[in-house]
Amino acid sequence: MKAFIRNLRGVLLFGGFTINTIFWFVPVILLAILKLILPVPMLRRFLTRTLMATGENWISINTLIMKTAGSVTLKIHGLESLRRDGWYLVIVNHQTWVDIVILQAVFNRRIPFLKFFIKQELIWFPLLGVAWWAMDMPFMKRFSPSYLTRNPHMKGKDLETTRRACEKFRDTPTAILNFIEGTRFSEEKRVDRKSPYRNLLQPRAGGLAIALSSMGKLFTSIVDVTLVYPDGATRFWDMCCGRNVHVVADIRERKLEEWLVTGNYESDRVYRKRLHSWLSETWTEKDEIIAKTREANG
Repeated sequence: MKAFIRNLRGVLLFGGFTINTIFWFVPVILLAILKLILPVPMLRRFLTRTLMATGENWISINTLIMKTAGSVTLKIHGLESLRRDGWYLVIVNHQTWVDIVILQAVFNRRIPFLKFFIKQELIWFPLLGVAWWAMDMPFMKRFSPSYLTRNPHMKGKDLETTRRACEKFRDTPTAILNFIEGTRFSEEKRVDRKSPYRNLLQPRAGGLAIALSSMGKLFTSIVDVTLVYPDGATRFWDMCCGRNVHVVADIRERKLEEWLVTGNYESDRVYRKRLHSWLSETWTEKDEIIAKTREANG
C-alpha cells in the first residue's frame, strides 16, 4: 500500500509538471510563429521579452509544484550580488536530472532566463526547434575532425557561425548554462575515467571554450555553482514520489579575467593549457566545497 501511495503521488506530481508545461508551451509556439513570420526588429525584441516572461511563469509554477507537492529543502548561498540585467556564464557540476529543476528554481527572476547551447541540427526538431529559436537559445555548429580533414578551408567556420548566433545577445542580458563535466556524476564513471576528484568527474574544457570564444566579451562574470545533495543525489521520479530532497546550492561569482576571453582554444597551445589549469583549480575548490557541505549537513 505504501508503494502504491508513493507511485500515485509520483504520477500526480509528474502530471502537474506535464500539464503546466503543455499550458505554457501553447503560447510559446504561437509567439514563436509570430516572431518567425514578422521579421520586424522592434517587434521581434518585444516578442522575445514576452517569450522570456512566459518561460519564467512556467518555471515559477514548476517551482511552486515542487516545493508544495514535493518534499524539497533548498538552501542557497551567494545570490546577493547577481542581477537580472547582467550577462552570465553559469558553470555547474551535474549529478541528476533534478539539477535542472533546482537551477531554474534558484535563478528564476534573479538572473536572465537560463539558456544553453544547442546543436544547429536540432533547429529542425518538430515544434521544439522553433520554440528554442524563438527563445533565443544559441545554436552551435560543430564540424567533426574527419570533415575538417577533407575540408580544411572550413576550419574555424563553426565557431564563426556560433559567434554570429550570439550577436543578438549584445542588447539582451543573457545567462548561458554549461554543465562542464558533460554528463551526470556517478561513482562508476568517476572510477572509469580516473577522475582526480572525490566527488566530481574531470571537467571538459571544450564547451566552456566555445562559450568564451562566442560571447566572452559580453559576460559580466562567471557564476560558479556547486550543487550538493547531502543525503545523496535523487532521481527525478523519486522526487515526484515524495522522497526528501535536501539540496545546497553554493554560488560564487568569479571575475572574468581578460586572458579567458582573448585566447584561441583550438590553435593556441599555451591558452589551452592555461584554461585546463584554471578549470582544474576551480574543480579542486568545488570538490572541497562538496566535502565540507556534506560534513556540515551530515
